[in-house]
Amino acid sequence: MSFSWTRVKAILVKELNDYRRNRFVMVFTMTLLPLILIVVPTVQLLAAPAAEASSRLDSRVGLSLLYLLLIPAIVPSMVSAYTVIGEREQGTLEPILITPIRREEFLIGKALAILIPTLVVAYAIFGTFLAVAALFAHPGMRSAIFAGSHIPVQVVFTPLLAGWSIWVGIAISARSSDVRVAQQLSVFANLPPVAIVALMGFNVITPSTGLAVGLAAALLTVDALGWRAVAAMFDRERLIAGARS
Repeated sequence: MSFSWTRVKAILVKELNDYRRNRFVMVFTMTLLPLILIVVPTVQLLAAPAAEASSRLDSRVGLSLLYLLLIPAIVPSMVSAYTVIGEREQGTLEPILITPIRREEFLIGKALAILIPTLVVAYAIFGTFLAVAALFAHPGMRSAIFAGSHIPVQVVFTPLLAGWSIWVGIAISARSSDVRVAQQLSVFANLPPVAIVALMGFNVITPSTGLAVGLAAALLTVDALGWRAVAAMFDRERLIAGARS
């Protein structure tokens, strides 16, 4: 049976409809959590002294944008950790798995259903932050945000971190037996790439074009091959047996 984007689309639409009806996903994960994460960088932005040294301003901006990078790292990790084990606990997984859908189609459909709203939310929050900076930040802070590499880094690493987070979360979800444990493990597993970006933001690791390109390439490779790795460990028979037990 050949790969079908029609079946992927069917899973994508189903997942988006399920998330729309899920209050935890819509209210907390996709709304409250991103709003909480933008509070600290916005306060830091507006409270920065006008006479602060440029090095301090760069550190302040790096810390502020780190909070925004937590959105594509944490939000999809919490949702993806629910994708398999959550459906199995609800009894809605078996009807899908007994259909002729390929596991690759099943996984890509679920991943896209998480990636699309995550990027919409993450870029909307980032755009709001930039608008506040342009309108209300003092000139030194505004220059530190718009003149450096912060904006390209944010734009490039948002989807890359989200992709990593999604595949790690789905892999953990497929092997877990409890939703809460899966979500906790998924959040912790997604901290390493955020930690590297944070060290670059605080100049503990000297940021350079080569380092940024190398890290982006590594994440892109993981994201591109993640569905194959997760599909290889996806045990349809075990999941169906677990759903029936």
